[in-house]
Amino acid sequence: MKKYIPVINQSILIVGIAFLIAGLIIAVSGGNPFVSFSSMFTGAFGDLYSIGQTLIKFTPLAITGAAIAIGMRGGLFNIGAEGQLLVGALAAAWIGYSLQLPAVLHVPLCLLAGICGGALWGLIPGLIRAYRGVNEVITTIMMNYIAVYLIHFLVASPMKDPNSMAPQTPEINQTAQLGYIIKSADIHTGIAAALLIALIFGIFLWHTKVGYEIRAVGLSHRAAKTAGINVNKVIALVMLISGAVSGLAGSIEVLGIHHKFYDQFSPGYGFDSIAVALLGNNSGVGVLLSALLFGALNSGALNMQIETGSPKEIVIIIQAVIIIFAGIRLVKRKKAVVGKE
Repeated sequence: MKKYIPVINQSILIVGIAFLIAGLIIAVSGGNPFVSFSSMFTGAFGDLYSIGQTLIKFTPLAITGAAIAIGMRGGLFNIGAEGQLLVGALAAAWIGYSLQLPAVLHVPLCLLAGICGGALWGLIPGLIRAYRGVNEVITTIMMNYIAVYLIHFLVASPMKDPNSMAPQTPEINQTAQLGYIIKSADIHTGIAAALLIALIFGIFLWHTKVGYEIRAVGLSHRAAKTAGINVNKVIALVMLISGAVSGLAGSIEVLGIHHKFYDQFSPGYGFDSIAVALLGNNSGVGVLLSALLFGALNSGALNMQIETGSPKEIVIIIQAVIIIFAGIRLVKRKKAVVGKE
């Protein structure tokens, strides 16, 4: 436990710096940062409904944050979680509205479709990185654009709900919808998946042979090759797993919240999850706590703006500062590892 204390302290310091900078901006703008942040907290946790809205935003952030963290543990920067989430969500929606099945089969099949869709979208840049040496940052960004415009075409034409003017799919069948833990607060059972992913994350990475190979490749390709690990295979596998987890996040959003897929489906969960993973230091528990923070920020921002007049875009500033300092921490750690080789 002692070895994690410096990392935890660093994360707390990063969050503190982010709020300090945001508070200074609010103060310079004529606002009261203490009142603004208090209002934000109330908007995120003030009552059961507010808590529900925070948990709704927490769930996709926690799952996609784990997807990004898996990639980083393997030495890969998967910027394509947004596209993978969208493809997974659309695949789940398609199975959800096009098939008539009992709920015991329909829900798992929709989730599986989302996982497979995201996995495919992650595997493509993974294979290109592994066997052609093209940086995954470039290819995953490109895959995001392909996903966005391909999906825009699909929901505006062949998969469009004929009873709606908006570009969206038909509503999924009731047998494909996730149940609620607390319906009045919109808290659905998908939140359990976020907690389960965090548990599986730790077990998989630290207690399995494949997890060891992923961590070894992430630390040093040269050392991994010396140990007899097929580096190219691991790179492709990491991107496939990362994409699959992102696709799961998208399918849960469809099955638990929206019950259909529509254009502009995600508010940017795949991009916010980068900050979630960085702040959480690419650990299961860290990602959960970081996702809860970001979920609370996004949930409470509107209440802060309504009650105090401080713009909700302050949240973006907080997220940006977190990304900058958490990114610096990651780079320094990588340089330290390289220096030891």
